[in-house]
Amino acid sequence: MDVLTAIKGRRSIRKYKDKPVEEEKLLKVLEAARLSPSARNRQDWKFIVVKDSETRRKLTEAIGQPFVGEAPIIIVSCGTEPEGVMKGGQPRYTVDLSIATAYMILEAYEQGLGTCWLGSYDEEKVKGVLGIPDSVRVVAITPLGYPDEEPASRPRKELDEIVSYDKF
Repeated sequence: MDVLTAIKGRRSIRKYKDKPVEEEKLLKVLEAARLSPSARNRQDWKFIVVKDSETRRKLTEAIGQPFVGEAPIIIVSCGTEPEGVMKGGQPRYTVDLSIATAYMILEAYEQGLGTCWLGSYDEEKVKGVLGIPDSVRVVAITPLGYPDEEPASRPRKELDEIVSYDKF
């Protein structure tokens, strides 16, 4: 599958089958994150793979979205050096982990797995459940598993609405 096909076909999945994810598929998803670009190639990140059912239950409560617990795996993307700022003013960790998480989501789709990018959660509760140090930031969370739904595509703006050339 080519990248644009994956981008067009990927959907946010909120229903998962009760089926484990094979280790080789999980490792490919994690490898996609490992290989993703980061500012100055610093790779200031940590990806927490949550498989334990009790930890998933507690994490789902901290996230506040019950469907997350249906997936056999939850991946938490963390920035380990949140003080770093790029010359343009953007925090390095948010950009780097957004790229890495997007790469994971696309590889998951390639592997026949579903994900749902989550940015709405109680960070302090998530940190408490997973023992994440105060100095580390949680950037994104995604459940990972076999989809039990096929959501329709959502509308997208036309290119001429979002692109300009040579000036704003």
